[in-house]
Amino acid sequence: MVDTPVTQDMLEGFTTESRNESSMDIDSRSTTEILRIINAEDKRVPFAVEQAIDRIGALVDDVVAAFKKGGRLFYIGAGTSGRLGVLDASECPPTFGVSPKMVQGLIAGGNDALVRSIEGAEDDSEAGVLELKRVGFTAIDILVGITASGQAPYVLGAMAWARELGAVVAAISCNRNSKTFDFAKHSIFLDVGPEVVTGSTRMKAGTAQKLTLNMVTTTAMIRIGKVYRNLMVDLTPVNRKLIERSKRLIQQATSCSREEAAKAYEASGQKPKVAIIMVLLGVNRAEAERLDRLGGGPISAALKVHEEERRTAGG
Repeated sequence: MVDTPVTQDMLEGFTTESRNESSMDIDSRSTTEILRIINAEDKRVPFAVEQAIDRIGALVDDVVAAFKKGGRLFYIGAGTSGRLGVLDASECPPTFGVSPKMVQGLIAGGNDALVRSIEGAEDDSEAGVLELKRVGFTAIDILVGITASGQAPYVLGAMAWARELGAVVAAISCNRNSKTFDFAKHSIFLDVGPEVVTGSTRMKAGTAQKLTLNMVTTTAMIRIGKVYRNLMVDLTPVNRKLIERSKRLIQQATSCSREEAAKAYEASGQKPKVAIIMVLLGVNRAEAERLDRLGGGPISAALKVHEEERRTAGG
């Protein structure tokens, strides 16, 4: 059942509702002391994420496989967790040059919940299912439920429905007893411990979730060729800063001059990745795009295709 109401007895067993011994008298501390307590607790977050690396990696491998067959990645959550999912999804198109449909974030209460609290929205399990149907979620897509305590019916209902559909379902939660884990192939428990302010999961829990989402999408995008060495070569240059960054990326990837990078940027149709292939191989835009297609995404693969074609032609 996904609509079981949360009782006080249940809250007693939630990691996210426990009281933090380090902050018991925080209200009587000075500003600097309060900040030091918060900072000390925040330092625990990366270590909690580190403990979940293997599980995060298994999820990433499934995301990569889904992307390669045309599937999409969906985050679903409520409150802070939902906002973090929407944020991570919204940053993928400009950073990696992908379609806004490739990674999507769904939040209980819809867009209004991004700027104001609509807490009651998370209690409707059917709403999560309807939202997945609205976006045309299919069995080749992946759903990641994000929730600090792991009890939101909106998230649970969507996860249960997606699993019945045959899709890969994952859960990210900071509560060891998270109900989301009952519906997930990939259960990612981020053990950040009690919050500095009891129950305020926008703090350590939110930070851990944000770190994890960064890792999921960034690693998946690297795996499908959106990064060359450590350069984000497939970004979409939508403003002056990103245009100049694109030209600099071309320079960094090829060791060409600033003038050569600017010329290649324009000749490539303002596509940094294509421009890099053009400069590295001394080919025109059409040839660079052909090699990119044959390579399947990574610049290194395009370079390998070119080398193999040259070897074959020469042999």
